[in-house]
Amino acid sequence: MKKTALITGASKGIGKAIALNLSKEFNVVINYNKSYDDALLLADSINKNGGCAKIFKADITNLTEVKNMIEFTISHFKKLDVLVNNAGIAEQKLFTDITETDWNTIINTNMNGTYNVTRQALKYMIHEKNGKIINISSVWGLVGASCEVHYSTAKAGIIGFTKSLAKEVAPSNITVNAVAPGVINTDMCNFDEETIEMLKSEIPLGRIGSPDDVANVVGFLASDLSNYITGQVINVSGGFVV
Repeated sequence: MKKTALITGASKGIGKAIALNLSKEFNVVINYNKSYDDALLLADSINKNGGCAKIFKADITNLTEVKNMIEFTISHFKKLDVLVNNAGIAEQKLFTDITETDWNTIINTNMNGTYNVTRQALKYMIHEKNGKIINISSVWGLVGASCEVHYSTAKAGIIGFTKSLAKEVAPSNITVNAVAPGVINTDMCNFDEETIEMLKSEIPLGRIGSPDDVANVVGFLASDLSNYITGQVINVSGGFVV
């Protein structure tokens, strides 16, 4: 039976690239919250090209919606083999300007959302004694970013979450790994041209990363080639952070 992957925040950007990559070998569930048209276009493209994709609207901070999404996945595909926790938001602000609402929104989406989806997925994976969980963190979770303290904190939390959970669920034949992208060409990379050129000069490989650069690593971690790898954080930044 074909394996199934659920990707959160998969309607565009890195999530879209991951969905396209995994759809070559997996049934995919494309989670979205607000971008219905983008999600539908992506699913239609996958289905027209021989894959099998479904879309599901869920706010990952809403536990009821998350539970419904996991139940939807199991009911349609009878299994859940891979979970990619990709959904997240970012914001640039001086720490002294970060309001309580700003802080809670970033932490709630990036960290609590990851917790919500993972907890519900694990109920199935532990029962099956099989599964792969791949969390999308950031290089800022590794080294921190000025003017992104709340975002860096959340992404660092995901790294701690990954390492701890990997140890806990390994006896159930479940692996947990993380990918830490650097500067990637998506809607989140909304810098002016001067800043982009400055960033390129600081990246040893001399270019901004593409969503496919991240998706290729996720594809490896989702495959059987990674069966003996768990608790790891793979930095995909062109050498920007080493």
